[in-house]
Amino acid sequence: MLHGHERAITQIKYNREGDLIFSAAKDPQPNVWYSLNGERLGTFVGHNGAVWCIDSSWDSTKVLTGAADNTCKIWDCETGRQMNSLETQTAVRTNGFSYSGNLLFYSTDKTMGFPCELSIFDIRDGAQIAESGSPMLTIPIDTKAAKITSAIWGPNEEFILTGHDNGEINQYDIKTGKRIKGCKDCTGQINDLQPYKDNTMFIAASKDNTARLFDMDSLEPLKTYKTERPVNSASISPTHDHVVLGGGQDAMSVTTTSTRIGKFDARFFHLVFEEEFGRVKGHFGPINSCSFHPDGKSYSSGGEDGYVRVHNFDANYNEFIFEY
Repeated sequence: MLHGHERAITQIKYNREGDLIFSAAKDPQPNVWYSLNGERLGTFVGHNGAVWCIDSSWDSTKVLTGAADNTCKIWDCETGRQMNSLETQTAVRTNGFSYSGNLLFYSTDKTMGFPCELSIFDIRDGAQIAESGSPMLTIPIDTKAAKITSAIWGPNEEFILTGHDNGEINQYDIKTGKRIKGCKDCTGQINDLQPYKDNTMFIAASKDNTARLFDMDSLEPLKTYKTERPVNSASISPTHDHVVLGGGQDAMSVTTTSTRIGKFDARFFHLVFEEEFGRVKGHFGPINSCSFHPDGKSYSSGGEDGYVRVHNFDANYNEFIFEY
């Protein structure tokens, strides 16, 4: 159990090898941990508000954080030194490094008269990420489309996949900035998007009590995993046909709920048959973010209670065969 945050966890991410876990929370200090023993490697100090999103580059040299203090910061992972700070007009809600680590994006909230925007930078160009630099491309999200609540890179750095608070999922071309295609299968806000390891499909966690599996290119819905409460995060196992869902009700109504009812469990579903086969208890509040380890042998979840819990699967999990 990793305890280094004073407020609710907003996002956790593994690096590509899986030896590090990056955690962001509603306190201003994102952390990085060793996933093997839960030791804290360090803290990135410099934000002045809730940190909504975190990501690391493929070689784990750089870390990207976006916060409510209207900045998106790039850090040196080894030393914790701040390398760049990109100023925005509103809070940064989502961000991510591309597969090569050369490009990054962030999206901003639609508040105080400013529109929701998706900005893309090439970090090889020093002028773009300087103090007063401007992005390679800014995509204004039109007023009809609701604000972006979650976003990830598509395969081959061709497009960015965005989830919106009205349930829409869109693809935006990073060369032209135009919307390629979109779909609206979810009826509630998209809380989380996570890709499969080969980027052929992705899972979307929604406030409408479901998580849905989509084809990455065609945005065709493939599977639906139903629960009886909002799903805040969902992740696909890299080695088994399993998905894990984390959620719970809104933070407002948590105090009236006993943990015994099982509203805050991490729930495991079979990827193909959409059947639930396991639950893991532990958190004292809704799970805000969950993620499988890149080797599929463990998973982590971060909750409203401020804890990150790392679970290693028993040996019989790897031998477990779903009967059909």
